[in-house]
Amino acid sequence: MIGKIKKKLLPSKLLEVISAPNLCPICNRNIPASQKDAHHLIPKSKGGKSTEYLHRICHKQIHALFNENELAKTFNTAESLKNHPDMQNFINWVKAKPDTFYEKTAKSFRIKK
Repeated sequence: MIGKIKKKLLPSKLLEVISAPNLCPICNRNIPASQKDAHHLIPKSKGGKSTEYLHRICHKQIHALFNENELAKTFNTAESLKNHPDMQNFINWVKAKPDTFYEKTAKSFRIKK
């Protein structure tokens, strides 16, 4: 009996998850499917496993500004990323753009190779 109930509930729950809007934790805009990127909060090379979905442009900006050590040690949450002055400038700029907006991101000169 329980199996039949689960089978009936499963499709409706999946529809709720699929149709729910995905908000970018960086810019708080809706993420269209074409612009959805998974970001490891702690880089995989540093042992990170959990991811969050971000706008592709927000994801690229994070990696343009910060190296993997900075991401692992200091900027491993959406809040810490949003509080950095360079990210705040970016967020103020991008929040006026449409959700589907994408532009190539240049590497920061601040990052040492």
